[in-house]
Amino acid sequence: MEQLCYLALCVLLAIVVLYGLLELHYFLRMCLCVLLARFVKRRCHILDATTVNGLCLTNDVDTLLYHMNNARYFRELDFARVDFYERTNLYRTITGMGGSVFQGAATIRYRRFIRPFHRFNIVSRIIYWDEQSLFMEHRFVRPSDKFVHCIAICRQRVIDVSMEAVMAELLPRTSSNGFRATASPSLAAPTTAASATSAAGGISNPAMDTSLAENGHGTTSGGSATPTAAAAAHCLKLKPSLPPELSKWIEYNDMSSKNLRSGC
Repeated sequence: MEQLCYLALCVLLAIVVLYGLLELHYFLRMCLCVLLARFVKRRCHILDATTVNGLCLTNDVDTLLYHMNNARYFRELDFARVDFYERTNLYRTITGMGGSVFQGAATIRYRRFIRPFHRFNIVSRIIYWDEQSLFMEHRFVRPSDKFVHCIAICRQRVIDVSMEAVMAELLPRTSSNGFRATASPSLAAPTTAASATSAAGGISNPAMDTSLAENGHGTTSGGSATPTAAAAAHCLKLKPSLPPELSKWIEYNDMSSKNLRSGC
């Protein structure tokens, strides 16, 4: 009996250490999220919106125990992105083409806090992409009345592969909800300044140095797949127009990157 007590104490101590050093809850939930997205949930088109469920627990609240901590919103986005990547086959397509993806920038706007033990849904969708980046919108929605608690915009940077080529691979058909975006004149005309800067590295501001891309990654003439003319035309047809607020945010990111490269 004494040995059994020691064994139980050791197991309990190991769990406490794992929670303290590795945040075991996060890794277990991430594994569950991957398994559900890969084997249980239905596949989605790349332009469809995906939804994951969340619950504000005691380890998510701030020191006042009044609402979910502001930093926890970004951690919840990890589960939303993994679910989206798996169900749309986005991550495997990027890595299959020899590239990689990581978080380049994020902005969030809070409207109303989430109380402890209240449920919420995270609705994720793609709102735009360029040669180097994928822009996703994440909405924290209250299930009961669809109230939006906050909206986050994330810039996913891809390297060693063209994002246009990735989207051309993933856009063989229209999305299941019949979404068809109307291409803006700047997108429809490949000789315009907007498309020229996009081809030169995704820098939206003409005043920026297009020889260097976001985070110092320069454009490469080889090593990344280039979509065929038909695939590029189909991709352009379904590509959403650049939202004006996102255009301003991209411009800020470009200026910030230029300042960091110059040592400011």
